[in-house]
Amino acid sequence: MAHEEAERLTRRNNLSFAELVRPFCRLTSEVHMRDPNNQLHIIKNLKIAVNNIITHPPQPGAIRKLLHDVVCVNQPAEGLVANVITAGDYDLNISDRSVKASVPWYSNWKETLMELNTSTFYSGMLVVSSSESDPVEQFLKLSQEQHRIQHSSEYSYPKWFIPNTLKYYVLLHDDSYEDYTVSNKNTDHLISDGTDSEIKDHDRIRQFIQEFTFRGLLPHIEKTIRQLNDQVNVLNMHIQLPTYPPEAPELQIRKMADLCFLVQHYELAYSCYHTAKKDFLNDQAMLYAAGALEMAAVSAFLQPGAPRPYPAHYMETAIQTYRDICKNMVLAERCVLLSAEILKSQSKYSEAAALLIRLTSEDSDLRSALLLEQAAHCFINMKSPMVRKFAFHMILAGHRFSKAGQKKHALRCYCQAMQVYKGKGWSLAEDHINFTIGRQSFTLRQLDNAVSAFRHILINDSKQPPAQQGAFLREYLYVYKNATQLSPDGPLPQLPLPYINSSATRVFFGHDRRPAEGEKQAATHVSLDQEYDSESSQQWKELEEQVVSVINKGTIPSNFQPTQFCLNRYSDNSKFPLAVIEEPITVEVSFRNPLKVPLLLTDLSLLWKFQPKDFSAKHDGETKEQGMCDEDMVGTEAIEEFLINSEETKVQQQQKFNISPQARLKLFPHQTGELHILGVVYNLGSVQGAVSLDGIEPSIGLQTGKFVSNGLSVRGRQDLEIQGPRLNNTKEEKTSIKYGPDRRLDPIITEEMPLLEVFFINFPTGLLCGEIRKAYVEFVNVSKCPLTALKVVSKHPEFFTFGGNTAVLTPLSPSASENCSAYKTVVTDPTSVRTALLSSASSADFGIGTGGSPEVIQVPLPDAVLLPGASVQLPMWLRGPDEEGVHEINFLFYYESIKKHSKIHRVLRHTAVICTSRSLHVRATVCRSNALGDEEGRGDNMLLFVDVENINTSETGVKEFHIVQVSSNSKHWKLQKSVNISGDKDTKLASRERAKLCFKAVRCKNSEENYTFADIVFGNEQIISSASPCADFFFQSLSSEFKRTHVQSHTHASQRAVKQSLDETVRLIQRCSEVDLNIVVLWKAYVVEDSKQLILEGQHHVALNTVGKEAFSFPQKQGFKKILGNSDWEDLEQELPETVLLKFFRPENTPVPARPTPEQLSNLIKTSLHYPESFNHSFHQKSLCLVPVTLLLSNCSHAVVDVMIDLRHKPTSSETLEIHGSFTWLGQTQYKLQLKGQEVYSLQLKACFVHTGVYNLGTPRVFAKLVDQVTLFETSQQNSMPALIIINNI
Repeated sequence: MAHEEAERLTRRNNLSFAELVRPFCRLTSEVHMRDPNNQLHIIKNLKIAVNNIITHPPQPGAIRKLLHDVVCVNQPAEGLVANVITAGDYDLNISDRSVKASVPWYSNWKETLMELNTSTFYSGMLVVSSSESDPVEQFLKLSQEQHRIQHSSEYSYPKWFIPNTLKYYVLLHDDSYEDYTVSNKNTDHLISDGTDSEIKDHDRIRQFIQEFTFRGLLPHIEKTIRQLNDQVNVLNMHIQLPTYPPEAPELQIRKMADLCFLVQHYELAYSCYHTAKKDFLNDQAMLYAAGALEMAAVSAFLQPGAPRPYPAHYMETAIQTYRDICKNMVLAERCVLLSAEILKSQSKYSEAAALLIRLTSEDSDLRSALLLEQAAHCFINMKSPMVRKFAFHMILAGHRFSKAGQKKHALRCYCQAMQVYKGKGWSLAEDHINFTIGRQSFTLRQLDNAVSAFRHILINDSKQPPAQQGAFLREYLYVYKNATQLSPDGPLPQLPLPYINSSATRVFFGHDRRPAEGEKQAATHVSLDQEYDSESSQQWKELEEQVVSVINKGTIPSNFQPTQFCLNRYSDNSKFPLAVIEEPITVEVSFRNPLKVPLLLTDLSLLWKFQPKDFSAKHDGETKEQGMCDEDMVGTEAIEEFLINSEETKVQQQQKFNISPQARLKLFPHQTGELHILGVVYNLGSVQGAVSLDGIEPSIGLQTGKFVSNGLSVRGRQDLEIQGPRLNNTKEEKTSIKYGPDRRLDPIITEEMPLLEVFFINFPTGLLCGEIRKAYVEFVNVSKCPLTALKVVSKHPEFFTFGGNTAVLTPLSPSASENCSAYKTVVTDPTSVRTALLSSASSADFGIGTGGSPEVIQVPLPDAVLLPGASVQLPMWLRGPDEEGVHEINFLFYYESIKKHSKIHRVLRHTAVICTSRSLHVRATVCRSNALGDEEGRGDNMLLFVDVENINTSETGVKEFHIVQVSSNSKHWKLQKSVNISGDKDTKLASRERAKLCFKAVRCKNSEENYTFADIVFGNEQIISSASPCADFFFQSLSSEFKRTHVQSHTHASQRAVKQSLDETVRLIQRCSEVDLNIVVLWKAYVVEDSKQLILEGQHHVALNTVGKEAFSFPQKQGFKKILGNSDWEDLEQELPETVLLKFFRPENTPVPARPTPEQLSNLIKTSLHYPESFNHSFHQKSLCLVPVTLLLSNCSHAVVDVMIDLRHKPTSSETLEIHGSFTWLGQTQYKLQLKGQEVYSLQLKACFVHTGVYNLGTPRVFAKLVDQVTLFETSQQNSMPALIIINNI
């Protein structure tokens, strides 16, 4: 208690007297005193509590505010290094964890609470200033005031320990008033400034406290303990009432115990508490008993050396008594705090946590929050940490902190708990925690943390219902909008929604494909609507390599880069793609909405960076990086609205409407340089109302003006970061994880290039097999640059032709040639029917045999250049593939700029889909004729048998086929005439009908340069087979056949290299049975369609290579037909599907024999018997009839051949014996001859007959071999008809 003047003196430092001395109240030296048994007792670290006397107890509201402020001002230090606790599988960063699971704010709150509950004074300090005129009088007044407060009934507060209170008189003297005033201007640092005067003051205060303790307080306590001990020993102990008077012996014992406890005499204190506890329990004074139990337990715990175990049951009983019997929660709270600290110091964290949790209630959120937090720390400090219990109780503590208004502590608790719940699949718990963290962070204006928390709610695969997700989204947008308003000029933030599948990003270079206009169909080219097909992509690459190889004279440049119009995850993105100035670049971004509510993106566009460069200059100038909004460099197209529905709805819509959540964004480069596409920028918002609008599910895509935003949207960006393919080539790459570059978003903008568009006019979608149709192709240059070197390449050049060099000019307008023949025709002379009409042509006129690739075809542009804006229409003849079904035929158009320095070419793709139906099937066989006489008298003519069958079904509307002409093409052979018996001018074939034709073929006279075309006409018009388009398709089929056999001939090149020593004559022998005669069967089909009759034209090709071997117009299926027979084959055909998608593949390679086969050797010699058909003889005059017979032998090869003729009959059956039994050859039975190359030898024979009859003279057997070989081979029978002679008797 201080006088006003003394108080004024201390207030110069903004301190009361109690506050002035309080920092010096812990003694640094040991203190000694004697107990009632006169034993010396040592007191260590004694602390004295000095407080002002307050006569009115603090109000509950003030207490609550004080405790709230104590907790609020104690926060974890900013930037404190986190203390990492490893608990099981968890590594927890707890920056505020201190020893024994306590935290500063809890400790301060606990100490404050204890002080508020401790309101009993033992002694009093009376302070008077020396400046008073009569200090003694002031001391007297203060003493009287203290006595009145202690003993008057009007003051119930504070409590006093004993009636005879120690009074200690302090005279406060200021012996250097001026120095004191000057040296204490900064009054906040009165004690710690470190000046000389302050150090002196500190020493005086310490000396004052020591003197007060040594001379006043401790002697008074020692005396009081002795008095109380004496009183207790002499008083008679008897049962008292639960309410005791001050002089009651039970209270005297309790006072003695308290004093012993204060001076650290814990053993005597325990004994006294234990004695008082018994008395209180006997008297049923439960409040006193609970206090004695509590202090007895604490005294037992604090005894040095632990002579007895800690009586935890004392604390349990005390807490239960305070709470349940006495209904005093304040005392129960104090008891719990003491007990929890004792249990934690003994590492009994489980018991401490249970005790703390038991005290939580609804009456105090702050107390419950602190106790729950302490319980959580107990769980994490256990020997086997209970991490999930820690997290759960931190959540509970955070909730109670939030209710108590402690927002920072609430946020901290939730953040620490999130470390446990994060990434464990507890999505609902994560959502709740993140939402609360976001709310608390926003309240504390920690906007970045709030945005981060709400972001996590949205990017996780949430299991929340749609309504809750919608609330989360709106909250996020609201918080994000507030955060961005703080820095409106800052960089665009990264938005979490929608998800972007960066690897699925596709980039398309060029304009969109034009739609079809009537009969005008644009080239299919490439579009983003087409699915990627690796096999198709490889085919286009091979076609481009093929045409580039032809352009570069058979080699592909090392810097060749295949043209890729559409880049995706499957394409080769290791090189920088090329884009052309002023041509759009379309980027397809694949979005995914993980929520169950729709997202509305507005003002959606691409982010990019551009570096201008002049590639045409010899030296690049200074590069300048442009920003993201320079429309002069690159134009940017924005999508006004783009709605992405929820994933569940999207799946339903995709099944119903085939809707996909891809946004196609365009850029228009206006300068050459390097472009880098960085990402997308947009406003993220949500749609007002329910998921469906007006009863219709909103589709995903661009539908301007349909959607109504809820008014909340934020502007942000997302980057497109694409990881390249994993490298797996070198050993280092295989043993490590390395990824290559993906440059699909980094195109190089090149200078202006020509741009070609191709349109097909009257292009059919269905043809008969072999049908010839005339269409037109229009080429348009839509750029500002002329184009040249226009070529087309296809794996199937036999499907189309632009006409050879001899083709006549065609009409400019396609309509001018309607209902006209696609062939060049002339009217024939009636006398020339069935007799060959000859013409010739060179394969060079049709692009064959010029050394180039037959698949690469030059487009005959006028002047070879197509000027800007110009267009040209060219005729294109088509021939239906020989196999029925659906055919996909790829055309690759190649062209270049006329600028010489430009090394970049361009291509245009087109895929034609043609459905072909069955028409005719042609089989042909060539045989050597027994008639040796031809124009030159050489035995070199052959018979050609042609079998034509109508295999068309009536479903296609074909009424009948007419065979109008059969033509041959060869350098060595030609058709001479038809030997058909029928007198019809042409041959008609209804469904399933077959016609057999026979022709005589002879050798040609012309040179090896040109092909001889021989046309045998069955009608009134001759189709000039040596002109376009008939000759074009013939030469293309010939080229295809040559390519097939060429591939086969190269299969076993290594085997042939070993056997190069074989004589060239072996090859000559092989050629004896070879023939290069090609047949073209031209036909017309009469079709009824929509009650109108149409005439279709077509042609089939048969390549005859071997004498006696049947050849087919389409040989792939003939193996089945030959095995099954016609009837079974037809049944099989009916079972096959009508339309199938065909895959073109190369035929399997078969080895070429290195030596001639016996069948080839048997064709070395051609034989023919000349004799009279009938012979008259008089058997009455002469019994033997001798008939002269001439056997002509012709060496078909250019090699020398040894020939042996055996005239002996070879009995093979009873039939042959019967025929040959009465006829024999006279003279030698064997002849041995040697024929030079191409030599014809005549052998005179005589046949002897003994009676009349019909005889077969074809019995001589002819064997042949090369002069340097041993084995003889018998010649084959050249004619299936027997050589019959009639012997008549006259």
